[in-house]
Amino acid sequence: MSKPGFLSLSLYGLAQEEVLEVKRHKKSLDVGVPKETCLQEKRVALSPLSVQLLVSNGHKVKVETGAGEGARYTDMNYSDAGAEIIYNKKEVFQSNILLKVEPPSLEEIELMHPKQILFSALQLKTQEVQYFKHLMEKKATALSYEGLMDEDGIIPIVRSMSEIAGSSAILIASEYLSNLKKGMGYLLGGVSGVPPTEVVILGAGTVGTYAAKTAIALGASVKVFDKSISRLRRLQDQINAPVSTCVFQPNILGKALINCEVVIGAVRAVNGRTPCLVTEEMVMNMKQGAVIIDVSIDQGGTFETSELTTHDKPTFVKHGVIHYCVPNIPSRVSRTASFSLSNVLSPLLQEIGDKGGIEEILYSNRGVRSGLYLYNGVLTSKELGEYYNLPYTSAELLFHK
Repeated sequence: MSKPGFLSLSLYGLAQEEVLEVKRHKKSLDVGVPKETCLQEKRVALSPLSVQLLVSNGHKVKVETGAGEGARYTDMNYSDAGAEIIYNKKEVFQSNILLKVEPPSLEEIELMHPKQILFSALQLKTQEVQYFKHLMEKKATALSYEGLMDEDGIIPIVRSMSEIAGSSAILIASEYLSNLKKGMGYLLGGVSGVPPTEVVILGAGTVGTYAAKTAIALGASVKVFDKSISRLRRLQDQINAPVSTCVFQPNILGKALINCEVVIGAVRAVNGRTPCLVTEEMVMNMKQGAVIIDVSIDQGGTFETSELTTHDKPTFVKHGVIHYCVPNIPSRVSRTASFSLSNVLSPLLQEIGDKGGIEEILYSNRGVRSGLYLYNGVLTSKELGEYYNLPYTSAELLFHK
């Protein structure tokens, strides 16, 4: 009997090298879900259904007590799904894989153990260099939600949160048009014999597209502005319903703002601050009681009059116009957002376990590799390295086959 790796003779006497079958061994994962400490963050990284899926496949999940409260999940929901409820935050942070929604604070990084794997948002513009240095000292392997891609090249978590923000923005505007919120007393959309309300949307990306879909479904008249003709064309193709589109022209935008009841700011900046497209003078010319929803406020805002607000006190009135400038709108519908988040993370965790660990999936899955910004304490993101003047090694070099 020939030994693996040696030459064997075929029936025809020809020397052939035996092909060795390399079996990948599934790995049981140890996953921790801590309670979010960031102000007004109500989402949770895994729903009980996702926990049940992971546990039924041989993985261990630790959930800090109260982690699901913001999304209306109880400790009992997680316990019934097979999770271990942990009452000591430090113990949750000893899990091999840590799942957070917001980036960990410096205090939370201190609780992490060496060579821990972290999945969380990165929120680059809010971080300081010490944040990355602390993670590097822990020799952490960290992946950001803003970088993880699927097989179609889409960033699924950012996409799903943008969908939620776009749809929610219209529903929020509808509330503030009503008398209940001391608005103009309009029904967003209209009824037979009554002209529809007019909605202006700035930006034709995912947020703008879903805002337009929701507004049209409610019967509103919608105008969408963007600097890109191709994005406007794509929005029209996706909606397949009557919608006016226009490239940004100050005069045309100004006239649209005078006549509308609702404006949605849905412009995203690739780098730096969101461009300020609506001046204070334009806001002064809007109808009294009109509603501005500035979804772009986390990048500085699209309106000159925008000021950061909170879920507890979400609006202010300036020049007679209601301004809603709350960042993290998806946290307002935390149950839906948590479902959407865990729908991405639970299959990814399953794949990591099936392939035998994080290194194997980083070698085989370029989409996951794109989300990597630290590997065993080594910075792997060129963008972060150049932005913070830190040494880095490309993930493509580390995991090149």
